Amino acid sequence: MAELDLLRFLAALAVVAFHYLVAYASVWGDRPAELFPALAPIAGLGILGVELFFIISGFVILMTVWGRGLGAFARSRLVRLYPAYWLSLAAIAALYALTGAKALDPKLSPGEYLLNASMFQRLFKVTDASGVYWSLWAELRFYLLIAILVIIGVTRGRVLTFCGIWLAAALGVKLLEDNDLAVPELVREIVMPGYAGYFVAGMALYLVHKRGGGWLPWLYIAVSYGLSLHSALGRVHGRIELAGFKNMPVTDLSVIITLTLIFAVMALMALGMLRMRSSRILTALGGTTYPLYLFHSVIAVALIPLLTGDLPPWAVATITTLVSILVSYLVYSFAERPIQRLLKPRRPTQTTSAPAVQMEKTSVP
Repeated sequence: MAELDLLRFLAALAVVAFHYLVAYASVWGDRPAELFPALAPIAGLGILGVELFFIISGFVILMTVWGRGLGAFARSRLVRLYPAYWLSLAAIAALYALTGAKALDPKLSPGEYLLNASMFQRLFKVTDASGVYWSLWAELRFYLLIAILVIIGVTRGRVLTFCGIWLAAALGVKLLEDNDLAVPELVREIVMPGYAGYFVAGMALYLVHKRGGGWLPWLYIAVSYGLSLHSALGRVHGRIELAGFKNMPVTDLSVIITLTLIFAVMALMALGMLRMRSSRILTALGGTTYPLYLFHSVIAVALIPLLTGDLPPWAVATITTLVSILVSYLVYSFAERPIQRLLKPRRPTQTTSAPAVQMEKTSVP
């Protein structure tokens, strides 16, 4: 689905804009929102690029597991997630070990970097080597929940039941938290009330795409929209409380409009109203997305301080973005894809000759 490649790339670009033009004060040595006052209100909405990623993930992962076993699903996720992740982790470790870079330094020991390589560092309360890794922990927990569904067997009815139970649990946890009632941490980690709405919406949209709808998937999408809006506003409010509105100039109305557009675009895509023809460009953009998400931070730390002072801020941001896209494409083309091909299980070769096969077929009564 070429339109998904484009949406994924736009989501990654939105995250890059948020970090470069709003969030990375330590990298710039100044408040980015003051350097880019006209762009900051729009770039600040790039924080919601991850929310779009989660909806797309719900859609794509359900599409991936339909008709497949647990082993095939696990292999596909391992091959998809880890090669680029390991490369980005190595780049981060090398940057801080070999240069005098200080911005965004996680200050990890070799053992903590090694634990980061598992992608389960948050399970052991170890700091992420990169700030963008937080979303991967949410993705991993989603995959573990999906694995339960795969073991049970993926059918439309079971997916609807799964989504209904998950939504009800997420709403229940949210209700308890909003009323200042304690929720066990293990329950929060499993239910993911802040992100469940996005993943469930993506899964329900895939059911719409695959089977043409029905009232229950649309009900799940509507409930997920409400839950997601509550979560998105909460995440933006948390950022504003941390940095101040001047440094995160995003209004509630702009968040509501952006999230509504995200859901509307995904719904139109699920209904087949945003079809795009596949092309090498869109395929390349889709492939570049994950490395861009992983590498743009380390490239910013390495490049922005070098360029700042010699060039105006807009030129620094433009050059750094273009370099990030180029490096990410090179990682995708010359590192990630070859490693993925190497890790993918080889198909068994057909050793029986064609005539022998034909004889065998004709001899079966």
